[in-house]
Amino acid sequence: MTSLNEKIDIIKKHIKVYPDFPKRGVLFRDIFSVLLEPEIFQILKDVIVEIAKDIKRKNDYNCVVGLDARGFILGPLLALELNLPFVPIRKVGKLPGDTYQIKYQLEYGEAICEIQKDSIKPGSKVLIVDDLLATGGTLEAARQLVLLSGSSVVACFIIMELADLAGRNKVQAPVESILQF
Repeated sequence: MTSLNEKIDIIKKHIKVYPDFPKRGVLFRDIFSVLLEPEIFQILKDVIVEIAKDIKRKNDYNCVVGLDARGFILGPLLALELNLPFVPIRKVGKLPGDTYQIKYQLEYGEAICEIQKDSIKPGSKVLIVDDLLATGGTLEAARQLVLLSGSSVVACFIIMELADLAGRNKVQAPVESILQF
């Protein structure tokens, strides 16, 4: 039987690293390289489900929210496994109907993300899922959108955290990450 830590080590070894992408000085870690190998993708799925179930035992949640774009791969897998609804948060202009929108700061500029107003039942307890936590701006904007929907965030669940950037300090919710770089 492979332990959780051994599975995490396997995942870490399969994350391809690209220096100087998307700009000079950035070391880009590509989660898509894990998805190219079905057996490693299965290990990743098993790990996120195990950790998400542990978070659920500590802080029960009834909805999974995923961030555009890689949160759309991981979030629905998790929601389906836990028999919970999945709600997307997208870049502005990508969702039909009435939306809540939040403007937030990026490293070089601003962005806007949105969520459909009727997508989360008011009073829901939400787990936010994404692949990467860097500066924390996008994740905190997602948290604020959930609050605008009349719900609360029990935790944010991230695959990779760039710990040196201290993004978790910006997010006003508990953050659980699988890999720290």
